[in-house]
Amino acid sequence: MAGFQFFERDLKLATAGMEPEAINKALAAFAKQEVKRVISEGVASPNYERYVNGVQGAPEEAVKAPGPIVYEFVNWPLMINAALQELVRRSPRRSGRYARSFVVVVGGRTVVTDYARLRADAEVIIFNAQPYTRKTETDSNGPGKRHFDLSKGALNRRFNSAFKFEMKYVDVPGGIDPLAPYKLKRTTRRRAAGTRLTYPALVINAL
Repeated sequence: MAGFQFFERDLKLATAGMEPEAINKALAAFAKQEVKRVISEGVASPNYERYVNGVQGAPEEAVKAPGPIVYEFVNWPLMINAALQELVRRSPRRSGRYARSFVVVVGGRTVVTDYARLRADAEVIIFNAQPYTRKTETDSNGPGKRHFDLSKGALNRRFNSAFKFEMKYVDVPGGIDPLAPYKLKRTTRRRAAGTRLTYPALVINAL
């Protein structure tokens, strides 16, 4: 989960000279307006827990200045689905097979599909199980070239206050997907036959 808090200094700027009851109303209205804004802009999930003066689930109108009013967002579904959309949008689309082959892993080896159940401190890795994913990322001159790297940049620009996205080459252990890990069939200039290839991946951590 990622959270944000409305700070006392914001309240002072907006409510100088107001009576305490009016300040409470202004703070509640400001909080509701801001949470609606970040959800509508797609930078926060509509799923969240609200804490008002430390009371979970209390309405904003119960606030006693200076508060705080704190929202903790269950943002993993939003982030992971946004990452998958970016990757699919940049993927080769001739057959659609590649776009269907992205795998979401937590803890380095557990495939997950229910993103809302992930812990706040989870590290999420998204890779593509197709054996040509590395070649698509680095060597392709057509659709798919740098699709992980370009997706990383777009996602960091969109969610830089909540999550960090990195592009890395990762080892994929056996048992995650029938296609992985891929071992070279023949010796190349750089690698011997039987070498397990690393996979380009998005690595995501909450800030």
